[in-house]
Amino acid sequence: MPLSDTVEMLQAILGAIDEGIHVVDADGITIFYNHVAARLDGLTPDEVLGKPLLEVFPSLDRHSSTLLRVIESGESIYNEPQAFTNWKGLRVETINTTLPVRVGKRLVGAVEVSKDIGKLKELSERLVDLQAQISKPKRTKRQADGVYFQFEDILTQNEAMKHLIERGRRAGRTSSPVLIYGETGTGKELFVQSIHQSSARSMKPFIAQNCAALPASLLESLLFGTTKGSFTGADDRPGLFELADGGTLFLDELNSMPLDLQAKLLRVLQDGQIRRIGGSQTSKVDVRVIAAVNEAPQALVQRGQMRSDLYYRINVVSFELPPLRERREDIELLVRHFIEMFNRKFGMSVQSISSEVKQLFESYDWPGNVRELEHSVEAAMNMVEAEIIEREHLPPHLLDRQNGSESSRTTAHVEGKAASWSAEGRTLPEVVRELEEQMIDQAMKQSGGNVLRAAKLLGIPRQTLQYKLSQRSTPEIN
Repeated sequence: MPLSDTVEMLQAILGAIDEGIHVVDADGITIFYNHVAARLDGLTPDEVLGKPLLEVFPSLDRHSSTLLRVIESGESIYNEPQAFTNWKGLRVETINTTLPVRVGKRLVGAVEVSKDIGKLKELSERLVDLQAQISKPKRTKRQADGVYFQFEDILTQNEAMKHLIERGRRAGRTSSPVLIYGETGTGKELFVQSIHQSSARSMKPFIAQNCAALPASLLESLLFGTTKGSFTGADDRPGLFELADGGTLFLDELNSMPLDLQAKLLRVLQDGQIRRIGGSQTSKVDVRVIAAVNEAPQALVQRGQMRSDLYYRINVVSFELPPLRERREDIELLVRHFIEMFNRKFGMSVQSISSEVKQLFESYDWPGNVRELEHSVEAAMNMVEAEIIEREHLPPHLLDRQNGSESSRTTAHVEGKAASWSAEGRTLPEVVRELEEQMIDQAMKQSGGNVLRAAKLLGIPRQTLQYKLSQRSTPEIN
């Protein structure tokens, strides 16, 4: 292939990448600038190509420009925030990874890959400002808008769930860290808010942050705050730990937090002190940390997604919220509640569900748990015209999944029908547990040890099967 064709192909590839690509030569002259970088910077390629970097971006200098620093040092820079104003006066905020380009041993330029975080940073800072405003006035025990839940709001007839609620009330008397495990949709935040509301911290801030919602660098500055000048464009801002002082900080999907940031969280749990990014001073904070994960924490530790030292430090008090399929006696209670709630919201007068829908609800495995049940009732309320919700009012995905679950259960029944069970001398839970273990062993054998395929054969979520497998070899830690 001719060299000219190779260059054209390379430029086409770099131009198609959905991230900003900016390449300069050893003199800081732009030699490649794709359309994404142009969009991020509010410029056009023609306004940048062939021009010195500092001419186009006058707010930068040789120290604040990551590209020029890499040309000068020859060292790579990874995931560094940068904020600057281009020559049109537009403020731009990105996270950059910048690498030196060498031909042999000679440095001939630098390439930078940029991700836009301007809007995300603006939203996170608005969140911090809002949290700061909320935490200033003295709050009543229960918010008038119903944002904060109490244990009385948890609807259940399930004995295991009642026991967890009682344990949660007792946990409210202390300030120890708490780790909650539950599948998606089981009501982890509702349970966490209830612990906060039952504690002496109920008059203080409750702040929740999903660790999977932000890039690592932005999550760190949001949690710990920033010091002016810590990176280009940074201001003095408190983090969520400071805003939650005296109250509770809920970190959802903790396993999505990068391991190096988990180490910093561990230090806060150990000594109760935080230091803003770029700052030299530490400050004491009194914050109860409650974290949640949607997979078995022991499995997360084994896979390296959670630091073992953080796990043992935060797992002082632990709760495992049961999935809806393990508390089927609550389905009818929850359906009545959701119908009443959406009647008020939509100005309707739906009375109940049909016997066919009730049977379907009680036999369905609810992989999305209580949240999926709520959304299914809401979807049906949008379709129903009479007072009874019928099967045809249910969302199609629910019926499709139900058919799939019935197929999986039929297959498992046919394959295991040769087994004969005698309950003599054993309780029902013992028999059920033994049957469950046999079915899991059979599915794992059929799938060749593939957990995902085995979970599909069993008609349960992969994380549930992983947890059940881990319980066989790992003792429960409470």
